[in-house]
Amino acid sequence: MGILTAPMQQALTEQRLIFVATVCPDGTPNLSPKGTVMVWDDDHLLFTDLASPGTMRNLEQNPAIEINTLDVFARKGYRFKGVAAIHRDDDVFDEIVDRMRNGTVTLQRLADAVRAVALIRVEQALPLESPAYWSGISEAETRRDWESYWGNVNASWHAAQSVAAAGDS
Repeated sequence: MGILTAPMQQALTEQRLIFVATVCPDGTPNLSPKGTVMVWDDDHLLFTDLASPGTMRNLEQNPAIEINTLDVFARKGYRFKGVAAIHRDDDVFDEIVDRMRNGTVTLQRLADAVRAVALIRVEQALPLESPAYWSGISEAETRRDWESYWGNVNASWHAAQSVAAAGDS
């Protein structure tokens, strides 16, 4: 059994916006959102380079990486630390692009845009959990609160769009 448990793999599969941290050549952090993070096997994650020249350059100079996934409603997730290897025009690259071509419609649309693949050997995997849970709040209560919050944000956005559209007519 590998380091990536079934709940970790499920979280990585369900969340579609995952954040990747790398180290720039000057030692400063680089945080980049990714929409193509996938589980490769029980010990490896990967993401594709669609528009990530800085992230890939950083990994080529320093392969240290951290990947965070978070369920914004439950305020729980995981952090994965590891080492990345970049693949271009090799068997790993070809297999990932094929996997995308046979995946969701979104991945199918992106498959031909892949420039490289970062394959990450996960060395540490830890849970993330909001300190709000320290007060004894349940996951159901947390989820309900954040669903309401984001529902209100979304409703406000739609209202603003309606006002803007009415002003354009």
